[in-house]
Amino acid sequence: MTKLYLFFFSSLLLSLNSFAQCDGSRFREFVFNDVTITEDILYGSNIRFNGQAIDLLMDVYAPAGDGNTPRPLVIIAHGGFFAYGSKDGPDVVPLSYDLARMGYVTASISYRLGFATGGQLDANMTEAAMRGVQDMKAAIRWFRKDAAENGNVHNIDTDHIYIAGVSAGGYITLHLAYLDEEAEIPANVTMTNPGLEGGIEGQSGNEGYSSDVRAIINMCGAIGDTSWIQPNDEPALLFHGDNDQTVPFDSDTQYYLGIIPIIDVDGSNSINEKLNQVGVEHCFEIHEGFDHVPHVANTAIYDTTLSIISNFLSHFVCEIELDCEYRELAVGVEESELANMNVYPNPTADRLFIKTDEPVSVRMTSLIGAVVYTGKNITSIDCTSFSAGMYLLTIESKGKYYTTKVQID
Repeated sequence: MTKLYLFFFSSLLLSLNSFAQCDGSRFREFVFNDVTITEDILYGSNIRFNGQAIDLLMDVYAPAGDGNTPRPLVIIAHGGFFAYGSKDGPDVVPLSYDLARMGYVTASISYRLGFATGGQLDANMTEAAMRGVQDMKAAIRWFRKDAAENGNVHNIDTDHIYIAGVSAGGYITLHLAYLDEEAEIPANVTMTNPGLEGGIEGQSGNEGYSSDVRAIINMCGAIGDTSWIQPNDEPALLFHGDNDQTVPFDSDTQYYLGIIPIIDVDGSNSINEKLNQVGVEHCFEIHEGFDHVPHVANTAIYDTTLSIISNFLSHFVCEIELDCEYRELAVGVEESELANMNVYPNPTADRLFIKTDEPVSVRMTSLIGAVVYTGKNITSIDCTSFSAGMYLLTIESKGKYYTTKVQID
């Protein structure tokens, strides 16, 4: 278990490099125009619930041209009910990309999917979460092993490793932080089942290194039992819609496909109450009236989510005050350079208009870097052929830039 006194001592021992990077913009605004993405890094391997061997891969996002090292790391796990989803899904790629533009290194991981459908479904689901925990721990250890043995390829500050997860990935982050003693493993879970050997730490790779993290971010996940949360546990940032029809907002039964009861869990509202009770530092953002993972399709909620995350992480990286009401949207240092720039309507399902006083070059990319449009001296873009989702629009004129996200419905 991560002890509070160790957390505070570690805070006092922040590296001088980390302090030097906290200039008021880095880690809270878009200080980099471009991001370098290294895909399909092998961070471990293990077997799935059915005995099938599988490699564990991750994509690492880093700010392009960044000369400041070492850098804080955020490892992100996607959603998908432990049955589907991917490390390049729309629930995690925009966050991975934008946090890298702020100066973080981010790693979007794959983890073992699937669970047995026979027997006790609640035990099967918990075992799926535990396999995810073991894989996330292996990813954390991979970066510490790389720093110790391979020259720290990604220039990580190993004292500043954070984890985040969406939906099922939120389950992983919460269980990694708070189900941290072997005695807490539910009695109906068999840790000798395929792929679960090795206890909480597991056998997914990079053994011998710490899997500790500084803090966690949960987006619409839940935990098996809030009694696992103790006063000295990791700080948390929680997001959840109070009309979530997939993962309970409070303590309730989770259903598969909305009809098959699976397991009783404690959602973010119950977790918030427990964190308040035991005095663990945290923030809780309620998406009032919204369903599951609204940041994926709602640009305003996405922007607010990113804003709150930036303040939460900066609290630890830069020792600024934690402000759970922080709502200052991130801006880029380049975004004020073009005269009278306006991009509208956003979101759009038809045509995107570009208004500026200067002739411009335009590039639109997906958030994994695929170029979907380029043009010069244009005033609008026909978006009807683009797939629905979020895109990055970069407009350039005479060495000046404007960069913004565009939502295509």
